[in-house]
Amino acid sequence: MTIRSTIGRNLTIGAVALSALALSGCDMMGKGGPKGPKLPVPDASAQLFDARGADRGRVDIFKDSGGLRLELVARGFAAGTYGMHVHGTGLCDGPKFTTAGPHWNPTNTQHGRENPLGAHHGDLPNLVVEPDTIGRATLQLVGTRLTGEGGLLDADGAAFVIHAKPDDMKTDPSGNSGDRIACGVINLPPKK
Repeated sequence: MTIRSTIGRNLTIGAVALSALALSGCDMMGKGGPKGPKLPVPDASAQLFDARGADRGRVDIFKDSGGLRLELVARGFAAGTYGMHVHGTGLCDGPKFTTAGPHWNPTNTQHGRENPLGAHHGDLPNLVVEPDTIGRATLQLVGTRLTGEGGLLDADGAAFVIHAKPDDMKTDPSGNSGDRIACGVINLPPKK
C-alpha cells in the first residue's frame, strides 16, 4: 500500500486563484480575524526537520472515532518512495535521529504490514512523492489513543520519522527502509 502525493498541477491553479483574489483587492482579514470556516486545531503535531535543521514538513494528528488520523505535508523531498514510521521516543537529535528509538511497538510484534508476525503500531504505508510536488498523506492509526494507558504519547513521548528508502513491509525490525532523513517530535499543543 502506498500513499501518493496529490498536489501536482493543483498548486498552479491554486496560485492563479490566489493571485486573482489579491489583485481584486478582496479583504481576506476582518477585524475579528480571517473570514470563512476555521481550520480544525490538531490534537498533537510534529514539525519535521532534516539533519541540517531544514524544515521538511509537518504532521498534524487528530483524534477521531477510529483512533488517530495523521495529516502529513512533506517538503523538499526528491521524487521517490520513502518509508515512514512512528518511533517510540520523543527525541530527534541529528544527524542520524537514532534518539527517536525503534518503531512504536507497544504490543511487541515484529515489523511489517505483510509480516505474518507483525505489524508494529508505528508501521505506516510508504510515502510516494511525484516529480515537482509536495508529499502529502493521510494516515490512520486505528484503535490508537493519543494519551493515557497504551497511548502514543507515553512517558518518553514519540516521534515521526521519514526514511531514505521504501519500507519493504516485511523485514524486521525496520523494513530495510534505510537512514532516518527527517524527524519530528510529536507534541501536544501548548495549554492556554
